[in-house]
Amino acid sequence: MGFFSKDIKTLDDLFVHTLQDIYYAEKQIEKALPKMIDKATNADLKVGFQKHLQETKGHIERVEQVFEMHGVTAKGVNCPAIDGILEEADEVSGDIDDKQVLDAALIASAQTVEHYEITRYGTLAAWAKQLGRDDCAAVLVKNLREEEATDKKLTTLAEGNINLQAAE
Repeated sequence: MGFFSKDIKTLDDLFVHTLQDIYYAEKQIEKALPKMIDKATNADLKVGFQKHLQETKGHIERVEQVFEMHGVTAKGVNCPAIDGILEEADEVSGDIDDKQVLDAALIASAQTVEHYEITRYGTLAAWAKQLGRDDCAAVLVKNLREEEATDKKLTTLAEGNINLQAAE
C-alpha cells in the first residue's frame, strides 16, 4: 500500500499507513545509528548518538504501543524516503578524512533524519486527535518531543563544530 493508493480510503487508513511508515523508519534508524556512533570523532556527538539509539528503541516500543492501542498489528511498510536519507548519510560520510568535516556531515545527516521523524510524529499526533484517539496522540507526542530535543542538541553541536573550524 503506497501513499495515494486505492488502499487508502479514510483518514484512519492513512493514519495506519503512516504509523507503519514511521515504524519501518525507526527500525532502519536503529540499524544505522551504531555505524554513525563508530564514525563520529567528537565525543559529545558520539555520546549523543548513543543516547539517541536508546531513545530510538523507546520510540519503537511506543509506536508498537500505538499499534496495540489502535487495534492494529505492528508492522512496517517500506519507506523509500528514510532509505534514501540513510543511504545519502552513508555516502556523504564515507570518504571524509578531516574529522571535523566528517562530524559536520554526520550532524547534517542526523538532522535530516530528525526532521523526517518530526514531520511524521507531528502529523500522526494531529491525525490521532482528529480520529478521537487522544490516547494515541499522547504517546506519539512523547516521541515528537524527544525528536525535537535531539534536533536542538544537533544544532548546538553543529554550531560548535563550525566555530571550531573558524578558529583554526
